Amino acid sequence: MADVKKLVLIEFTPAQMFELVDRCEDYPQFLPWCGGTEVHQRTEKITGATIHINYHGIKAHFSTENEKHPPTEMIIRLTDGPFNHLDGNWRFTALGDTACKVEFNLHYEFSSKLLEKVLGPVFNHIANTFVDSFVKRAAQVYAKG
Repeated sequence: MADVKKLVLIEFTPAQMFELVDRCEDYPQFLPWCGGTEVHQRTEKITGATIHINYHGIKAHFSTENEKHPPTEMIIRLTDGPFNHLDGNWRFTALGDTACKVEFNLHYEFSSKLLEKVLGPVFNHIANTFVDSFVKRAAQVYAKG
């Protein structure tokens, strides 16, 4: 099973970062590997969506149901995709009035060795650059001035 753990300190609020993560329909605008999204459900407590991966000719998709605890946590659970297991979470901890600590944890295992061989390098790249992409997006969306 693969584990990804990322932690960054940024000058945006937990609410701002939570909103960016929850708005999966915007992912194709700033995640170069994202070939599209479909939101199946969005309530105060749950966002269910399918994310399409299109990266260097490799195409796949997966669906998650994310349990929301705004603005501090989002729990990620796989509902469909090429995995035996995928879960994780985002945590947003306030640091004063204008900054926060962002933690991203993801645990996953592909459903077969073949899928792991084909999709593993792509998904590892995506998972390891995910947080940086959101930090850059926050700077674009919430930049002062």
